[in-house]
Amino acid sequence: MASETKTPKKDPRAWDALTPPLAEWILDAVSSMGFARATPVQASVWPLFGGGNKDVVVEAVTGSGKTLSFLIPLVHRILRQEEPTKRHHVAAIVVAPTKELAGQIYGALTSLVAFHPGSAELIPFLTGEEKRPDTSSPVIVPQLLSGGSTTTTAQDLSFFLRASPNVLISTPGRLVELLSSPHVHCPQSSFEALILDEADRLLDLGFKADLQKILSRLPKQRRTGLFSASVSEAVGEIIRVGLRNPVKIAVKVKSLKTGGIIEERRTPASLQMSYLMTPASHKLPSLAQLLEKLDPRPQKSIVFLSTCAAVDYFTYLLPTLIPEGFDLVSLHGKYDAKVREKNFTKFLNSAQPSVLLTTDVAARGLDFPQVDLVVQIDPPSDPKSFLHRCGRAGRAGRRGLSVIFLQPTEEDYIPFLDVRKTPITPLTHPEISTTDTEARDTAEKIRAEVKKDRALHDKAQKAFVSWVRSYSKHTASSIFRTTDLDWEDLGLGWGLLRLPKMPELKRFRGDKFLGVDLDWDAYAYAKKDREKQRLAALAAYREGEGNGATAATAEEHKAKRKRNLEAWSGKHEQEDIRAQRRDKKQRKREAERRHGLSEQEMAKEMDLERLLVEVRKKNQEKYAAAAAAAVEEGKKDGADEFAGFD
Repeated sequence: MASETKTPKKDPRAWDALTPPLAEWILDAVSSMGFARATPVQASVWPLFGGGNKDVVVEAVTGSGKTLSFLIPLVHRILRQEEPTKRHHVAAIVVAPTKELAGQIYGALTSLVAFHPGSAELIPFLTGEEKRPDTSSPVIVPQLLSGGSTTTTAQDLSFFLRASPNVLISTPGRLVELLSSPHVHCPQSSFEALILDEADRLLDLGFKADLQKILSRLPKQRRTGLFSASVSEAVGEIIRVGLRNPVKIAVKVKSLKTGGIIEERRTPASLQMSYLMTPASHKLPSLAQLLEKLDPRPQKSIVFLSTCAAVDYFTYLLPTLIPEGFDLVSLHGKYDAKVREKNFTKFLNSAQPSVLLTTDVAARGLDFPQVDLVVQIDPPSDPKSFLHRCGRAGRAGRRGLSVIFLQPTEEDYIPFLDVRKTPITPLTHPEISTTDTEARDTAEKIRAEVKKDRALHDKAQKAFVSWVRSYSKHTASSIFRTTDLDWEDLGLGWGLLRLPKMPELKRFRGDKFLGVDLDWDAYAYAKKDREKQRLAALAAYREGEGNGATAATAEEHKAKRKRNLEAWSGKHEQEDIRAQRRDKKQRKREAERRHGLSEQEMAKEMDLERLLVEVRKKNQEKYAAAAAAAVEEGKKDGADEFAGFD
C-alpha cells in the first residue's frame, strides 16, 4: 500500500495564514520591516481588533511588537470603510505618554502606509504648504502632536485644516488642545478606534484629567485598545476609559529553570537579567568593567540614574571613566525639546559604541533597536519601572543583558522582584570585580575633574541631594532606607569634595569633608564672569570682617560657622528628644495621609505592604540557601554566565 503523504501544517503565525487575510501591501510592508512572521501579540490581536469588533486590553512583554499589533488593525479598519474620511474628521487616535514614544509610533505608521499606494501619494502634501487633494477611496493621513515640540497649538491646527489628517498620534495634553477646536470633528459615523499605548502610565494621576477630557469628546460607540507591558496594574481603571466588554490578551513568556521547573517571566527569554551586589563606591568602576570586558563589546548601552541632576553631573565625568571608543549621550525630561530630540536621534543613529545616560524618561515605550546592555546604577523608585528599564535590551528576539547594582543593605530587593515574577540572578563574570583600591582611584579621578571647576562641585551637591530625596521616596521603603546608607562610601562613589548640608545627615558623626584638604577660598569657577562674582562676594565678606560697621554681622557669621562645625558629642540627649518628636510628627502625617486615601488607593497600599511582608519572610527562610545553591550551580555548568550578544 502506498504510503500516505502528510500535508505539512501551516505556521499559524505566518502573515498569510492570519484570519481575516491581510492586504498584499501590508504583507509587503511587514516583510520589509524584518518581521518574517507575526509575533504572538500581533497574531493574537489581529482577529479580535482588526477582523472583529472587540475592545482589547493587551499585556505583552516589552519588545514584543506591540506597536504594529495595533497599527495594522487600525489601518485596516479605516481602509475598509466605503468612503474616505470627510475633511476635518478624525477616524482614529493613538495616545502615548511621551513625545518620544509618540514620535516613534508616527514613524512606524508612516513607514507602514508608505506601502499603500493611495496614502503614499499624499505624503508630499504632509510636509509642504499646499492643501492636500481629496481622494475617491479611503486613505491614511497621519498627524503627530506632541507637547513641548517646536510647533505651537496654532501651527498644529493650521496643519490639520490644510492636510485634513484622519489619524492623530499625540501626547494627552496637546491632543486636548486640538480637540477643543470647533474645526476638529470626531463623529460616530467616521471614528473607528482609540488606542492607549503604555496604558498603565496614561492612567496615572498626571494624565487622568486630560484623558477624561479626551474621552468626553469621542463617541461612545467606538473600538478601544489598551496596550502595555504591565496592563494588570491599570485594570481597575478600565471602566473609566469606557471599554465595552473587553477581551484581555496576555502574552506571557515561560522558561525552564534548573530542576525542570517552568517559571513565568514578564520579559523576553532572550534577555538575561542579573544583579551585582556592590558598595556605592564600586558602582562606576564596575560599569567601566562591564563596558570593557564583556565579549563581544556592547555596541549600544543604556545607563539609568534616578534623577535629572545626577545625569547632568555624571555627563561631565563619565567620559573620563568609561573605556575609549564609546560615545556618551545624555537624555532626561528637563532638557529642552530640541535637545531631547537631538540627543535621542544621536544615540539612535550612532555608528560606533555608545552609552545613553538617562532617567526613567527612556524606560518606557521608546524603541531603541539593538540595545545590548542595560545598567541600572540606581534601582528605580517605582518597582514597575524596573521591568521597563530592563526591556530596553533583548528586544524582538535579540540577546541582551540587564544588570542592576545593589548595595549590601538592599539585598531584599532580589526576593521582592521574585515575588513579582521578575526573577534576577547573580552576574557571574570572572573579570567583573572591583577592589577598594580601584574604587578609591576612580573617586580621585572624579575629584581631580571636579577641582578644575567649582561649578562641577555645585552640580555634585545638587545631584547628591536630589538622589537622596529620590532614594527616600522609594515605594519599597522598608528595603531602601536612608538610615542604612554608608554616607562616606557614597561620598566616595560620587567623587564629592564634601557632603552637603541636609536633614538626612543631622545624625552623621563622620568626616563631612571626606578626607579632602582644599583651600575653599581659592577654589575657582572656570567661567571668568562667574569667578568674578564669587571673588567680589568674598572680598565684601572679608571687608565686612574688618569693618566696625559690619563687625556684628561678621561675628554672627563666625558664631554660626562655629555652631555648624561644633561636635555633636554634647548634644546627643537633645538630638534624641528632637528625633522622637520628628518620628511622632511623621507618624501623624502618615496617619493623615492614609485617612485621605480612596478605597482603591488603600487597597493598593495594603497589597504592597503584604508583598513586603512576604518578601521579608521569604528572604529570612530561603534566600541565603537558594542564592548559595544558585552560585554553586552556576560555577558547575555556567548556566547563568553571560553568553554574549548577537
